[in-house]
Amino acid sequence: MNIHILSLFPEMFAGVFNTSILKKAQEKNEVVLNVVNFRDFSGNKHHQVDDYPYGGGAGMVLKPEPLFNAVDSLTSNTEQKRRIILLCPQGERFSQQKAEELSQEEELIFICGHYEGYDERIREHLITDEISLGDFVLTGGELAAMTIVDSVVRLLPNVLGNAESHEKDSFSTGLLEHPHYTRPVEYRGHKVPDVLLSGNHAEIEKWRREQSLKRTVERRPELLETAVLTERDKQVLRVLKSYHK
Repeated sequence: MNIHILSLFPEMFAGVFNTSILKKAQEKNEVVLNVVNFRDFSGNKHHQVDDYPYGGGAGMVLKPEPLFNAVDSLTSNTEQKRRIILLCPQGERFSQQKAEELSQEEELIFICGHYEGYDERIREHLITDEISLGDFVLTGGELAAMTIVDSVVRLLPNVLGNAESHEKDSFSTGLLEHPHYTRPVEYRGHKVPDVLLSGNHAEIEKWRREQSLKRTVERRPELLETAVLTERDKQVLRVLKSYHK
């Protein structure tokens, strides 16, 4: 996968992209991460990328030319379709399902904004997607881009050490993930559940599913509205919900 980030502050990405899983993914040639300063595409001698909004109002607005020119520089050599993603509080709220969708693409371009907003022609005639991390506002799109790239890249083949590592993540199954335990068996009087020490894999999977359902009921019950549930899941939920009335 090729991922391009258009930003006015490319130096922000060095630590994140050159550490941990993202660094390993690049070393394995599973992903190429390319950060572009779109100020270089301003087309004017002052390298200006923003201007006052027509009609008045507070703040400055990103001009269309630098972003259109930067995207053109990345796409001029091929007719291949790619996702061009605007990071914006008005966009679709990011989710694990969106991460899985994006991980199927061969090329992604992220646009990190600053100032008051974007010239509307960027939305109407350049991008394919608008994505938001949530109902809050950041100084710019860089932190959102880092978060989404991390979420997507870890889903690529051969990036994680265990192929099943992401398949049972919270939200991947529609539910929150079950609890985890490791050594020692007992710590400060608190023991690992006996079922996890039993060696009975069928019972372990049954316990994990029940715990996943329990945690979802307690913390994010709205997820159950769209989760795929078995008849046994529904029986477990009826019991759990009776305790939470």
